[in-house]
Amino acid sequence: MMSTPILGAEFSALVGTSATLKHTVTAEDSAKNWGNDLNVLSTPVLLWLSEITAMKVIESVVLASAMTVGLAHDSAHLAPTLTGDTVTITATLTGIDGKKLTFSVEGRDSHGAVLRGVHRRAVVNREEFVEKLAARSA
Repeated sequence: MMSTPILGAEFSALVGTSATLKHTVTAEDSAKNWGNDLNVLSTPVLLWLSEITAMKVIESVVLASAMTVGLAHDSAHLAPTLTGDTVTITATLTGIDGKKLTFSVEGRDSHGAVLRGVHRRAVVNREEFVEKLAARSA
C-alpha cells in the first residue's frame, strides 16, 4: 500500500515563522477547575493555548490527508495571570526533523512574561491515526 504524502516542501519555508493568539482568561480557564483554589490561568490551559498557537503557524501547509499531534512540552509557567486579563501567546517554528516540528513558545500578559518554552509536534497521516484510535477503543 502506498502511503499518502503528508509533509510538503512548504514546511521548510515556514521555519522562523510565528503566529500569535490572544486569549482573555475566563473562569473556565481558572486553576480552580484543576484542583487549586486560585482564580488564575491554569497551567493545562496555558499549555493548550501554546499548542493551538503552534498549530496556527503551520495550518496553511498541513495537507488534508495529514494532521499534527503534540509530542512534548518543555515549558515554564513563569507567573500567574488573573481572570479577566489577556494572555498573548506567540509560537515560532524553529526546526524540522523529518516529520517532527519544534516550536519556541512564549506568553505574556499585562504584567509581563508568563510562559517560555519549547513545544514539539509530529505530522501524521490522518487516516492512519484515526484507524489507530479506533483499534484502541475496540
